[in-house]
Amino acid sequence: MKRLPVQDPGTPVHRTPGRYLRWLVRVQRRGVAGSVLFAVVWMLSQALMPAVVGRAIDRGVAARDGDALLAWSAALLGLGALQAMAGVFRHRLSVFVWLGTAYRTVQVVTRQASRLGATLPRRMSAGEVVSVGVSDVAHLGDAVDILGRGTGAVVGIVVVAGMLLGTSPRLGLVVLIGVPVILAAAAPLLRPLQAREERHRELVGELNSRATDLVAGLRVLRGVGGEELFAGRYRDDSQRVRRAGVDVARAESMLSGAEILLPGLLVALVTWLGARYAAAGTISVGQLVAFYGYAVFLIQPLKTLGEAAGKLTKGRVAAGRVVRLLALEPELPDTGTVRPAGPAELVDTASGFVARPGVFTAIAASDPRDAQAIADRLGRYAGGDVTYGGVPLRDVAGLRERVLVAVNEDRLFAGPLWEGLRPARGGGDLAMAVEAACAADVVAAAGPDARVAEAGREFSGGQQQRLRLARALAADPEVLVLVEPTSAVDAHTESRIAARLGEARAGRTTVVCTTSPLVLDRADHVVYVEHGRVAAEGAHRDLLGSAPRYAACVTRGM
Repeated sequence: MKRLPVQDPGTPVHRTPGRYLRWLVRVQRRGVAGSVLFAVVWMLSQALMPAVVGRAIDRGVAARDGDALLAWSAALLGLGALQAMAGVFRHRLSVFVWLGTAYRTVQVVTRQASRLGATLPRRMSAGEVVSVGVSDVAHLGDAVDILGRGTGAVVGIVVVAGMLLGTSPRLGLVVLIGVPVILAAAAPLLRPLQAREERHRELVGELNSRATDLVAGLRVLRGVGGEELFAGRYRDDSQRVRRAGVDVARAESMLSGAEILLPGLLVALVTWLGARYAAAGTISVGQLVAFYGYAVFLIQPLKTLGEAAGKLTKGRVAAGRVVRLLALEPELPDTGTVRPAGPAELVDTASGFVARPGVFTAIAASDPRDAQAIADRLGRYAGGDVTYGGVPLRDVAGLRERVLVAVNEDRLFAGPLWEGLRPARGGGDLAMAVEAACAADVVAAAGPDARVAEAGREFSGGQQQRLRLARALAADPEVLVLVEPTSAVDAHTESRIAARLGEARAGRTTVVCTTSPLVLDRADHVVYVEHGRVAAEGAHRDLLGSAPRYAACVTRGM
């Protein structure tokens, strides 16, 4: 599929479910128009068949005219061929439009997720986002797809009503009056369907969130024996989803029943009236057969209209979920335009911390949350008065490329291992980065082309940490902020990483938040943070003698 011309998610076109659905139709107007055109031809070819059959009976069979019978039979064959051709193209375009709607929604949601960055997990659960990509895209595809058949159904009903009016005004009026009555009778069934669908959708999102939490924390749960407790909670949530699904199915079944019952009553009425007129001699036998054919034909377009009502209702609910995601705004948008010359000093005013250019600086905090808070401010994942080269971070252009914050919550992506470590653009020597992170043995054991499972779950915690460090080093940003990058590795590996880190980042600014003596001893400069403020700074060995609190912090009070 060609690249999607997406409008900015904040533009008015995405502010309501209706506008979002209209936008999906507009960006696929050619496909939708083609689907509508072939659906109309497909439906009209069927609508005209009863009339042709009636003419063949009256002018061929009843009149004993072989030529007329042959001619009308040929016309019927032509309509059948036209219907088959139109049906093939209609279905092909409908599938194209369905897939286009689904993929465009996935693209819009993915771009919005990238735009939101760290804001997304704080404002919307992972389960809700997953549900958008799993169930909502299908409902949106159905809503746009049904436009073709729905339009064809309306045209077919109008044409049949016109032919009935031309032959028998009373029968034509029955159809013209009966169709709106059927739609009005089915309308009250749509409101409970929409409400129950919204409730079901919310519960599915919550259940998906719980499932992702369980998968992510499965090792911990097994370690503390919490499997049964959380399995019970998941079972309860699953039952709530099941009951909500049953409520939705009950409303859908009532609507489906109405789709068959109400058109069936209209068909029975038209057939009964037609039989009476034929018995009275008002219409011919061929016209009676045609009327019966019209009555049978009307079942399909009327059922299609009922189907359209249900799918559009579900599509509107799904569009509402997508619009709510698109309405989110980044808490700290990356809108800077100033490009300070790097490398430069990175200064956090709140703590008094200064990262000097080209220096390997370590932050040791008495409370690890203080170090994390400084790292968040340095990367502008949290607000604060931070400058880079004297320019406030909010004004720095391309901040994410200049300052990279790597934490242990970062995930390894599924796919080829080597490609997953390689930076998306630019970056340094990946092989050197893997070596510096002491991850060469992990890559060699798995193989550079080995496929990584979701979140790299086939690797141990220490292996994942080394691979994440290699990926961060390969990005080679101007400023690299690492938060506890060696907390899950053994002391021997940690010592080797500490020895190689400075060399790998030579000439670049590196900040490591850690209380590991092995890493602190290799740092060019150490900053001790207490109660959120810089309390002491200098070389690690000097601070051990001059700052008792620092010594107690990094030696664990020994």
